[in-house]
Amino acid sequence: MTTPTSGSAPDEYWRRPEPPPEGGPALPAPGGGHPGTPATTPPGGERPGTPTGTPPGSGYAGPPATTPPPAGWRPPVHLRPPPPRRLPPQDMAGLDTAEQHAQRLTYGVGAVAGIVLVLLVCLLCSRRLF
Repeated sequence: MTTPTSGSAPDEYWRRPEPPPEGGPALPAPGGGHPGTPATTPPGGERPGTPTGTPPGSGYAGPPATTPPPAGWRPPVHLRPPPPRRLPPQDMAGLDTAEQHAQRLTYGVGAVAGIVLVLLVCLLCSRRLF
């Protein structure tokens, strides 16, 4: 980024341009501005689509007005799904015993893996020392 060389304030580069004088053109000259924006002010004094009371060239005028739907309106329903089924009751005691068995199996596999790793480390260290 280049910095301005004039003796102005440091934030002058980021300031908005001055508004046009009263009676002057409110929009950019032809060939300038954004695509799709009119180059001149229409005969009515305002751009089409701007609400009354908004000065011309003031920017985004907001979304267009919408009409609310009629009272009691709902989207059409074509299919009605059946009500959800009841789930079977859970056997809490059976779930607890199955969880305990799974926990014992997990601890057993971990212990066996730990013992194998310790034996491998001892074997590798003993080969290195002797």
